[in-house]
Amino acid sequence: MKKLPEILLSKEKTQEIMMGNWGLVRAMVEANVRVVTSYPGSPTPEIATAIAQIPKAERPFYFEFSVNEKVATEVAFGASINGHLSCVFFKSVGLNVAADSLVQLGLMELIGGMVIILGDDPGANSSQNEQDNRHFAKMAYIPIFEPSTPTEAYQMFKEAAALSQEKKMPVFLRLTTHVCHYKELIKFDAWNKKELDPNPKFDAKNGPYIPITTTVFPLKRKALKKLDEVADYSDKTTVNFIKDNGNNDVGIITMGLPYYSLLDVMQEMKVQPDILKLGMIYPLPKQKIIDFLKNHKEVKILEELDDIIERDVKMIAFENKIDVEISGKSDLLDWENEYTPDKVKEVLRKQWSQFFAPAIPKDNKKPKLTPRPAQMCPGCGHRSAFHAIRKAINKNVITVGDIGCHTLGFLPPYNIGEALLSMGHSNGTAAGLSLFNTKRKVISFLGDSTFFHAGLPGIINAIFNNHNHTLIIMENGTTAMTGHQDHPAVGKNFNEVSDKIPILNMLKGMGVTNIRSVDTYQQAKLTQAVKDALAEDGFNVIIAKHPCMLKFMRELTKKKLGTPPKVHVTAKCNKTYECISVFACPSYQVNPDGSIWVQEDLCIGDGSCKQTCPTQAIESKAKEEK
Repeated sequence: MKKLPEILLSKEKTQEIMMGNWGLVRAMVEANVRVVTSYPGSPTPEIATAIAQIPKAERPFYFEFSVNEKVATEVAFGASINGHLSCVFFKSVGLNVAADSLVQLGLMELIGGMVIILGDDPGANSSQNEQDNRHFAKMAYIPIFEPSTPTEAYQMFKEAAALSQEKKMPVFLRLTTHVCHYKELIKFDAWNKKELDPNPKFDAKNGPYIPITTTVFPLKRKALKKLDEVADYSDKTTVNFIKDNGNNDVGIITMGLPYYSLLDVMQEMKVQPDILKLGMIYPLPKQKIIDFLKNHKEVKILEELDDIIERDVKMIAFENKIDVEISGKSDLLDWENEYTPDKVKEVLRKQWSQFFAPAIPKDNKKPKLTPRPAQMCPGCGHRSAFHAIRKAINKNVITVGDIGCHTLGFLPPYNIGEALLSMGHSNGTAAGLSLFNTKRKVISFLGDSTFFHAGLPGIINAIFNNHNHTLIIMENGTTAMTGHQDHPAVGKNFNEVSDKIPILNMLKGMGVTNIRSVDTYQQAKLTQAVKDALAEDGFNVIIAKHPCMLKFMRELTKKKLGTPPKVHVTAKCNKTYECISVFACPSYQVNPDGSIWVQEDLCIGDGSCKQTCPTQAIESKAKEEK
C-alpha cells in the first residue's frame, strides 16, 4: 500500500480504501483549495489527521486549527473574498459557535468560493444534542450536499467547490458520523495542479461586504436569486437520481446514510419500492420530486432527525395538487438516533408490516452485555483532580461542568459538574447560580483548550461584574478529547513553533488577583486549595494542571524512553475499595473472593493511585518484576 501522502498528492488517477474524512483531503487537493481552517470536533478531526500526514513543504494549501469555529469561518471567508477557494470544517454544535458570522455568508460575494464541511451527529455519539443543521441552510440561504458514502463525499466536495466558485456563494457539505468514518475503495481522478496567483483579488467593489441598513436588502435579493439558480441546478445534477424498481404504487424519498441502510433492508422486503435518492437536499430538486410523486400512489420520506424533507415534499404536493399519500415520521422514536439498517427496518415495518416476513420473537434467554460507561483514561489528571475536589466539597456546593474530558466528572463516583450547555458556558452559568445565593457555594470548571475557545468572555464577565464563584481550570496541555490538537498555551500550532500564551499570565492580565496553581497529582494540596477558595468571597481561580497522560505515554513510547513500572496491590489491602469505588481507576479489578488485582494492560504506572489507599497497599513493582 502506498503511503497516505503519495495517494493524496498523486498526479495520476489512483484508488485506495480509506475513510470518508481522508477522501475529502484528496478532493480538496483536486479542487485546488488554497485555504483550509477548522476547530477540532468529532466526527471531522481525521480530516486534519490526513492533512498532517502531508509534509508542510508539499502541502498544496494552507491549513490551521483556529481558536474556535467562528474564527475558523472568518479566516476562510477572508481568504475567499481575496480570491482563494477556501474550506472550513467542524462538528455539529461547532456551527452554533460559527453562526454569528456564518449566517451572513449567503449575502456575500465569495469570489474565490467556499465549502463548509459540517459533521452532524445523529445519535449524539460525541455531542450534547442531536441538532439537525439542515435548518441553518434555509436561514442562511446556503445550499447543502449530503453524501451517503466516502466516494460520494469525495465527489460531492468537488461538485460543491465548483458550484461555489461559479455562483460565488458558500456551499455546505453535510456529513454524518458513519459517512465520515467508514471505509471503502475510492477511485480518485488525476490532479492538475494550478499555480497560486500571488496577487490579492480583494476589491470592495465586489461587495458590498458591509451588511447594514440599506445594503442588506439588495444583498438579500441577490442571495435569493442565487438560490433560485441553484434550485434549477438541483434538478439537473446527477447527485439526485431515481432507482427505478418498477413499482408505481410505493416510493421512498431518502438521502445520506438512510439510503444505504434502506438498500440493506430491501433485501428482506417482499415489495421493492422505487427510490428517489437525494444528494442535494437544499434547495430540493422540485421537478424531480413532482414527477416522482405523480408516478406513485404512496410515498414514504425516510430521513434522520427532523422532518425537514417531509414538510417540504408535502408542501410541493399541496402546491401542485398532486393526489398522493405522503408519510414520514410516525412517532417520537423516529426523530432520534442514526438510521442504521436496524433502525430503518423498524421504521418501515411500523408502516408496511405486510412487506416483511413475520418478526421472529426475541430470545430473552440470551445474556445481556453490561454497558461500558464512558470513563477517563488510566492516569488521567482529571481523575486525581476530582478525587481531591470531592474531599473538599459537600452536597451544598453547586458544580457547573463544561465541554471536554472533564465532562466525565459528572458520572459516578465523582458526580461533579451538574449543569452543562456548551463550550465556555460554565462561568456565565455559575455567575447566574451565585446571584441571590448566600447559602451555597458555586464552582465552575473549564478545560484549557476551551479557555481559549470560548471561556474568556465568561471570565471577563465574572471580573467585570464581581461575581462570587470559584473557577477551576483543568489544564492538561492539549485538546485531549478530539485527538490531542495543540492550543495557544502549548507553544506550537499545526504548522510550526509559536509563542506560548500562558493561561496564568492571561488571567493576571485580565485582572484576576486570586489565583492558585496546583498539580492534580498533589491531591492533598489540591483539596486544601479548593477548601481555601470556597472560604473566600468574590471570583477566584484554581489552575488544576497535569499533562494528559495518554498523550504523555504515547510520546514516551515513540521516543523509546521506557515506561514506569506498573503498580500492584500488597497484602496490606483491607478491602476498603477506595481505589475502585472512590478513585475509580479502571485498572483495578475485583476477584470473586473480594481481593483486588491490577489489570496491567490498563495500568500505565503513573502512581497517582498510591496516595488514595488508606493502608498504603498500592506499590510500584520492582523493575525486575515488570
